Amino acid sequence: MHLRPIQFVDTPVGLEDGSALRLAGGMQWFSAYEVREGTSRRIVPVARFAQELGGSPRAEAQHAAFTAPRAPWVMGSRTLRFDQPQVAAILNVTPDSFSDGGKHVGDPGAAADSGMAMAAMGASVIDMGGESTRPGAAIVWEGDEIARTAPVIERLARGGALVSIDTRKAAVMEAALAAGAGIVNDVAALLWDDRALEVVAKAGCPVILMHSPDPDKGGHGRVGYGDVLTDVFDWLEARVAAVVAAGVDRSRIMVDPGIGFGKSLADNLALINGLALFHGLGCPIMLGASRKRMIGALSNEAPVDARLGGSLALALKGAEAGVQLIRVHDVAETVQALHVWRGLRDRALMG
Repeated sequence: MHLRPIQFVDTPVGLEDGSALRLAGGMQWFSAYEVREGTSRRIVPVARFAQELGGSPRAEAQHAAFTAPRAPWVMGSRTLRFDQPQVAAILNVTPDSFSDGGKHVGDPGAAADSGMAMAAMGASVIDMGGESTRPGAAIVWEGDEIARTAPVIERLARGGALVSIDTRKAAVMEAALAAGAGIVNDVAALLWDDRALEVVAKAGCPVILMHSPDPDKGGHGRVGYGDVLTDVFDWLEARVAAVVAAGVDRSRIMVDPGIGFGKSLADNLALINGLALFHGLGCPIMLGASRKRMIGALSNEAPVDARLGGSLALALKGAEAGVQLIRVHDVAETVQALHVWRGLRDRALMG
C-alpha cells in the first residue's frame, strides 16, 4: 500500500477540523489520499482516514510521516530549515559537466567567489561537485576530485556558506567534511563505495540519498519499472532503512527520486507529478531537475543553456508538492520565483 497526498487546499481556515492536514510541517495542506494497492486506485478523504485505513500499520506509518514536521538540520553554527522550500545551488569544478563544465576548473578562488555570489542570491546550500554524473562521463580519480573540491570548500566554509559535497567516494567525503562541508549528497545512495556509509555514520553529518537503478555503474542504466512512482519509493524506503540500521539518524537523511537517472521521459514526468508520495518516507525531499534532458525533450530540443523556463516550471511544481530542497543552476531566478510563490501561499493561508 502506498498513500499519496492529493486535493491540496489554499487554506485550512474555515474548514471542519481534520478535513485538511499540513504536509510535513511545510506550507501545503491536503484533504485526501490517493491509495495505491497494486493496480487499484481509490480516494480517501483525510477526515475518513481512521475509518477506512486506520487498521493498516503501513498506512498508519505513512500517515504519521506525512503529518510530522521535518526537524531542521543543525550543523555547528549553520541551520537548514524545512518549513518552506529552499534552494541548493549547483557549483561544479569539472571539465565535462553537462551544463557548466569547465567554467571553474583550476581556479578555486573564482569557484568560491561564484559560490558565495549564489549564497548572496539566496541559495541556502552550495552543492559542490568535482565529478560529472552525466551519462558516459569518465570516473575521476579520488585524488583529483579532492584537489578540485577541497580548496573551494575551505573558502566557502570560511565565508559562512553551508556546503554539500556531491560525490560517490568515501575519501572525497572525508576530505570535504574536513574542509568544512556540512552535508554529503551521494547520487549512489552510499552504495558505490564500500566505505561511504561508514564515513557518513561516523561523521554524524546529514546525507542525501538519491535513487539510482544501477548505483555501481553510474546510475544511468535502464530498468523495467512496474509503477515507477512506487518502485522508486520502495527502493528509497529500503535504502533509508539500511542507512538507519548502520547508525545514521533518520532525521539526518534526505531523499531524492533521481530525475533523469535511468528513467525515460514518461518516468520522469510520473515521478514529478507524484512527488508528494515521497513524504511518506518521513524524510525531507530534494528535487534535482534543473536544465535536465526532459526539458529539452518537451521544448523542441532546447539546448542546455536555454532551459530556464522549464527549470522554473519544475521548481515550482516541486514547491507545490512540498519539496524542501530544490537543486538548481539558475539561483537568482529560482529564488525570485519561490519568493513570489511564498507570497501567494502566505496570503492564501490567511484565509
